[in-house]
Amino acid sequence: MKKILLIGANGKIGQLLTRLLIKEDLPFRAMVRTPEQVQAFEDLGAEAVLGDLESDFSAAFEGCDKVVFSAGSGGTTGADKTLLVDLWGAIKAVNYAKAKGLEHFVMISSMNAADPDNGPAAIKHYLVAKFAADEYLKNSGLPYSILRPARLTDEPGTGKVSTDRPTDPNERIISRADVATAALYCLMNSSSKGLILDLRKGQTPVEEALG
Repeated sequence: MKKILLIGANGKIGQLLTRLLIKEDLPFRAMVRTPEQVQAFEDLGAEAVLGDLESDFSAAFEGCDKVVFSAGSGGTTGADKTLLVDLWGAIKAVNYAKAKGLEHFVMISSMNAADPDNGPAAIKHYLVAKFAADEYLKNSGLPYSILRPARLTDEPGTGKVSTDRPTDPNERIISRADVATAALYCLMNSSSKGLILDLRKGQTPVEEALG
């Protein structure tokens, strides 16, 4: 078995998924941005590599057969970083994955990426970037799973989700821990290939909701 490449490993979802991958004893490589982050992941017993989404990070894909893209520019940056990281960085990751013949690309997207016009106006540029990145992946020919979580919280994970979209925006939330669990399920189950799923807090076990 080759390795899983985790892009955005130092993000909140990435850190949670890192712990799950270690627990499952799955071989993976964490792509991070600073030497200090490399050291922190190595202290956990994980392999880590430096990579910058705004530069050439193709070397990170060597020896990998699956990838998770959970990176993001963050809420404190401008639209320029959203364009360069959330869109162009994701497109480059798809291109590198295709060039290396990877078997599965798991994209962490956003629930409103399917229709940015009906999402929150303040993050419309982000949703447009996610929509375009998702479309690029869908049309790439790569086997993919696209997870579109609702508004993220830091609540403890339940291992249960819902894949419908309620009319009440207040019900459109999900813990980052449950998103990480869903990403792990996709990595471990080829039946998830081709899925594009909204995710929110729910009562259905992840393996049933995504199975």
